[in-house]
Amino acid sequence: MKIAIIGATGFVGSAVLNEALHRGHEVTAIARNVDKITTKNAKLKAISADADDSSNLAKILAGNDAVVNTFNAGWTNPNLYNDFIKGCEAIQQATKLSGVKRLLVVGGAGSLEIAPGVQLVDTPEFPVQWKSGATAARDYLNTIKKEKDLDWTFLSPAIQLHPGKRTGVFRLGTDQPVFDDKNQADISVEDLAVAIIDELEENRFIKRRFTVGY
Repeated sequence: MKIAIIGATGFVGSAVLNEALHRGHEVTAIARNVDKITTKNAKLKAISADADDSSNLAKILAGNDAVVNTFNAGWTNPNLYNDFIKGCEAIQQATKLSGVKRLLVVGGAGSLEIAPGVQLVDTPEFPVQWKSGATAARDYLNTIKKEKDLDWTFLSPAIQLHPGKRTGVFRLGTDQPVFDDKNQADISVEDLAVAIIDELEENRFIKRRFTVGY
């Protein structure tokens, strides 16, 4: 499979890049600064691009089988909310213009429901420093749900996403967090990447959101 990863130098994007290459897929790694990519692989091509430039991005995406959007507008960015929405909408448009049908978007856990009609991001306990980004991801999920032309999937990571090990052993959910027997919802970024490539290979959540956890 030919996979384009947008935000390939980021925390999630770099893990997805490694997992895709590990499985033998061809990868086009897209980022503002591809000098950060130190991986050497005959199946890896790195291209510098701005996610907001839909026309140029579409040319780069053309010919791939799937696009993975791990775009992050920057957690300390004072305009994080607007920039995240703008970037994701531009990537969505570029994917359509490119002729690629498959788009997987990595969002946040904030839109997961912890009670009927209650999303995590709207609870008093939700950390204020993550609220802008989480709200943007939640609102973009509502936008992509209206997308008719693309075979899209939206992935909400577990509430706790952290560096760790690749085990390949985790559980899947849809709109509620996946809690373990200690009432924790967590996943390593390495296993999140496994779930992402699994989904591109198996297509279990077309035009749906899903989540993961141990």
